[in-house]
Amino acid sequence: MEDAVSKKNQRWAFIIIGFFALVSVLTYAHNEYYIYLSAYLWFGLIYGMCLQYGRFCFASAFRDLFAVGVPRMVVGIMIATILFSFVSAFVTATGMSTFHSAPTSIHATVAGLIFGIGMVFAGGCASGSLYKTGEGNGVALMVVLSISVTQAIFVDIGGWFNKLVPQSWHESALAKKLPAVINAGDGWVDQYLAGYVWNQPIKKFSEMLGLKDASVAGALLGDFLVGVVLPAAVLLLVVYFFWVRNNYRKKLTKERGDHLTFKDELAGYWGMIMSSKRTAVAGLFLGIACGLQMFVIEGLRIKFGVKNAGALLSKMGHDFGLSINGTVFDPGYWYVTTQEAQWVGWVFNKLGWNNMDNIYFGLNNGIPNPAINPADWMSLALIGGAAVMALLSNEFKFKKPTMELATWAIIGGFFMGIGSRLGLGCNVGAFFVRVAMGDASGWLFGLGMIGGAFIGVKFFNWWTERKMAKEMAAMNF
Repeated sequence: MEDAVSKKNQRWAFIIIGFFALVSVLTYAHNEYYIYLSAYLWFGLIYGMCLQYGRFCFASAFRDLFAVGVPRMVVGIMIATILFSFVSAFVTATGMSTFHSAPTSIHATVAGLIFGIGMVFAGGCASGSLYKTGEGNGVALMVVLSISVTQAIFVDIGGWFNKLVPQSWHESALAKKLPAVINAGDGWVDQYLAGYVWNQPIKKFSEMLGLKDASVAGALLGDFLVGVVLPAAVLLLVVYFFWVRNNYRKKLTKERGDHLTFKDELAGYWGMIMSSKRTAVAGLFLGIACGLQMFVIEGLRIKFGVKNAGALLSKMGHDFGLSINGTVFDPGYWYVTTQEAQWVGWVFNKLGWNNMDNIYFGLNNGIPNPAINPADWMSLALIGGAAVMALLSNEFKFKKPTMELATWAIIGGFFMGIGSRLGLGCNVGAFFVRVAMGDASGWLFGLGMIGGAFIGVKFFNWWTERKMAKEMAAMNF
């Protein structure tokens, strides 16, 4: 019976891969520009497979750490970030990086705090929810939808919310003299972006050290060593001393009856790191894939003589949904949440909502048809890649959400959607990628995300105890 199920799962895995291959071949035969979209597709497939293999979820990492004191996933994510950064440093040094640094200020920490609370409530981060959707998890799908709908509404919200905008933001936004179609003086997020965020400095560790980021010294010494390895090592030391060392010390004391030596401490620290090999391996392949994607996308841009996929879509006759600059969301590396918001934005627009008069959709990202949106191909393929890996390991299973889990999924997705837009990215775009590329704002978002996860776990502990107390009172009655 198990062999029959395994063979059936393998067939479905090959069908998914075959479908993606067929899409790539047929679209390329129609127009060679589609190879640009296919590049996003195949890297998305790799990302999905890596995420599922490593069970790579930031929400699970911090929940396990704060709720039950298990550091494995947190350690794995830190190791994966270091490995990703090492690969990225070489890409940056060649001048082929497609990465765009973000403004650095306290807003990133606040955004991370909101996002961190949301991902604990939802039971999965943005990328984790995508790969779990590929495993057949209905709750994860609801999280993805909640994040997407929240973003699409939040970026175009105005009216009464404009009263919450500080006058300095309003005046600064108007002073930017954006195109008339983008009314920078109306809309909370527009005034937040143009009136506050854009005024903040961009800080990469290489540049803070007086080095050019697109150089060997800047990329490897500044962004990688100083910007990633040293802070990550400090965080790993914190995890070791607060969550690992005590049990390790008790174990050695029981076995030998003496105190820990410095050599023992190093052995314990290394043992903690090696306990997360699966997540670290996934992180290594994620890093390699992200680096290769930058090379490939930049190479294709050079080949076709464009700087953004919007130009390719326009050449193919798909000009609906392009921003007023003729662009679409085209990061050139792994990213989630923005393309999912575009799905919903496109649907809303088709239903009559004029949502192209804001910075997020109208000026920067556009809302192209999901069928010809490069980043959309990446997210859909990510789900497919996770499904392939889950099928091959017999871990695929449709899971219908309960009412309680669905409620938490919607609430958590709401907070993550807000946090993503305030932080200009999620756990991937605002933390994982930015940190790996030596962007200081990534660590600020990460610190906020850790704090938010801690608050979320504490809230859930209180909620669970309260719920159990009510159930016990009802039983006693």
